Amino acid sequence: MNTENQVLGLTRLSQYIKDFLNKNQEDYNDNDSDFELLLKRSEIENPWFTIENQKFALKQWTDLLTEENIADWLKEYQISKTTKRVGLILAGNIPLVGFHDVISVVLSNHIPVIKLSSKDKYMIPFLLKKWNEFSEGNVSFEFVEKLENFDAVIATGSNNTARYLEYYFKNHLNIIRKNRTSIAVLKGDETEEELKLLAEDIFRYFGLGCRNVTRLFIPQDFVLDRLFESFLNFQEIINHNKYANNYDYNRAVYLLNQDKFWDNNFVMLKEDEKLFSPLSVINFSRYSSLDEVKSFMAENEENIQCVVAKDELGLDSIKLGEAQNPGLNTYADNVDTMKFLSVI
Repeated sequence: MNTENQVLGLTRLSQYIKDFLNKNQEDYNDNDSDFELLLKRSEIENPWFTIENQKFALKQWTDLLTEENIADWLKEYQISKTTKRVGLILAGNIPLVGFHDVISVVLSNHIPVIKLSSKDKYMIPFLLKKWNEFSEGNVSFEFVEKLENFDAVIATGSNNTARYLEYYFKNHLNIIRKNRTSIAVLKGDETEEELKLLAEDIFRYFGLGCRNVTRLFIPQDFVLDRLFESFLNFQEIINHNKYANNYDYNRAVYLLNQDKFWDNNFVMLKEDEKLFSPLSVINFSRYSSLDEVKSFMAENEENIQCVVAKDELGLDSIKLGEAQNPGLNTYADNVDTMKFLSVI
């Protein structure tokens, strides 16, 4: 395979997506109309994949897939000289969540053998077909219902599913990913704008991604109303039927159990030590010392995808508002996929 053509095709794909996103609907050509219909079909079959969120995911990829970014990413790795078949079992919790694995396999000089998630069946095949066209036929891939005849596998599933995957693929080189979520640590002096950025980390994709914040650490004297005020830009989320169903159910459970919680009619805050929270709920706790936070992070390291906080807190963190903007060298579960692919 010709990596140079693949990279060129990827940058052309990025420009194609960017042009589509920047057009008004009345200016669409036939290809643009096909793209828009694909977005609508994805939303119809999986209502969590709103057109807004699909376009947000596409925009993130156009920002990433520049020639400079790709070159900086690939220069850190030795591209395999032997082409292998790499099975991919993709997740479907948020739009295009498996695309990074697909790109990684192709640019490592391997062939992705892809089992799509039933929740995300259309966009990745469409983009791969376009990438191959823009690369002059230099992108090989297969879509399958069952993985067979592969040399290595990268699979993503729930914690329960992962146990079966680990057993099933125990005789193959593998990366098996499990459930993860993300946390945010507030210093207390965050501005209104910074807290609005935190809202993006929480509510984007309805909170369904592993990089979405589901657990907050706040100082002892932090006023919760500040959070609710910063969340208002996302208040329309309650008009989404599936999200509203989760909200209504969880609120009813808390009321029946006489649990204490804070509510603003579209999201609930609950003082709870648990890392994972139900959809439409954010768990929080107050800290008096950062040592408490660091201890929690150490105990839950294998379940935390990323930490959102201000730099001055001195945590291994990313900035507020950046949770859904990972780089090409940001790997799920902190396992270097490209390094794995370079040695199989």
